[in-house]
Amino acid sequence: MQLHAGCAHLLESAIAVTSLTDTLRAFVKDGRKKAIRKKLPGGATIRRRMDRLTRTSIVLPVACVALLACGACAKPASGQTGASKVLFIGDSFTYTQGGLWTHFTELAAAANPPRAVTTDKAVQGGAFLKVLWELETPVKAIDTGNFDVVVLQDDIPETNPDYFKEYARKFVNEVRKNHARPVLLMAWAYDRLGWITMDEIATLHRDLGKELGVDVAPVGLAWQRSMAQRPQLDMYAGDREHESIHGMYLAACVLYATVYDADPTGLKYAPSGVSRDDAQFLQKIAWDTMREYTK
Repeated sequence: MQLHAGCAHLLESAIAVTSLTDTLRAFVKDGRKKAIRKKLPGGATIRRRMDRLTRTSIVLPVACVALLACGACAKPASGQTGASKVLFIGDSFTYTQGGLWTHFTELAAAANPPRAVTTDKAVQGGAFLKVLWELETPVKAIDTGNFDVVVLQDDIPETNPDYFKEYARKFVNEVRKNHARPVLLMAWAYDRLGWITMDEIATLHRDLGKELGVDVAPVGLAWQRSMAQRPQLDMYAGDREHESIHGMYLAACVLYATVYDADPTGLKYAPSGVSRDDAQFLQKIAWDTMREYTK
């Protein structure tokens, strides 16, 4: 069973909390943060542990323990992920064509019922994950933004496999430390830096995703599938590196399918420049790619 992001930490806290039920009930009833000095296992005071639990409330960890046996802390079923606040970290692949976050939000709003989501971004042109980590701004955003999901997009042709693995791991650890769910966005190969193939990029993401237990949004593979089935629908912009509006829309559909574990087929949103027919085709490509990737 795969635990949902943050549950492992909540479970640890919940074990200590449930062993002190009477004290916590009094704490809640009083409505005051008293400096209780009784020691918990491991030497932490109740006050210190409660400070750590403030963001998630007292009740949630206790419920997590009570429901763990029936899988309540496992990865939620289709459409039940708590992705109401999403951070996007990446380079120009993430912010071109109006921003991946824009199209993701519009797709979520087009669901039935609509999925309310707010987004933020920490992006910089030409910055692969190593550079973004060293900038520190994305890390501060993770630490202070109280996000549910953090999308991590690397540009492997601009860097190398070792840096990708090292800094993706750093970001994943930072995201989980803040009880959020990391998602790796698999980008694509391009001619300007042709030293690595799409298959190699896909393998790197698949292997690291399995190692870290992280979901991967297989955008590059969806591009391959789309171009094989409808080659006249160009995924690349004029520079043959960044996304066209169709490539960006497909990326957003794949991300939607990954984050919500839901089929985007039939969603009414299509940006300017994407026909209804092409939108339906790309939605199906996204879902078919996701199903094949995760089976």
